Amino acid sequence: MPFNRIIMIEILKQLLYSDVGSNLNNWALLIFRILLALELFRVHGMKKFRVQNGQREHVPNPLGLPDKLNGLVATFSDTVVPFLLMLGIGTRLVILPTIGVTAIGYFVVHRKDSVEVRDVPYMYTLSLLFILALGAGTISLDHYLLNLL
Repeated sequence: MPFNRIIMIEILKQLLYSDVGSNLNNWALLIFRILLALELFRVHGMKKFRVQNGQREHVPNPLGLPDKLNGLVATFSDTVVPFLLMLGIGTRLVILPTIGVTAIGYFVVHRKDSVEVRDVPYMYTLSLLFILALGAGTISLDHYLLNLL
């Protein structure tokens, strides 16, 4: 097997492997992923489709990215990522843009707001960092794909 292919397989194993120790813990992680993803989509993703007063939701752009790119990242993070998170597919990679969006919301967009306003992006960021560290667990498509390797 060529050296590059071995390295790629090892990287994939590191990204996909996740086992939080017991069957109960893996089920708890699945439930946590599903509930977090449902709330992210229900509260933030659905806003991307609503039109109020003839306009869609305004997405802040504190980094000065091109407007279309900024909107695409925010929409992807709030609409597509939750479904991938529920399935547990590519979990550690797919949540990175959402971590970016929520962390920027906390540290930049809402930095001067009250604690009550800052709480939402703070809790999402912490929850997503928790999943980034643990992975999706054994009840996920990541685990299934890892077993195929």
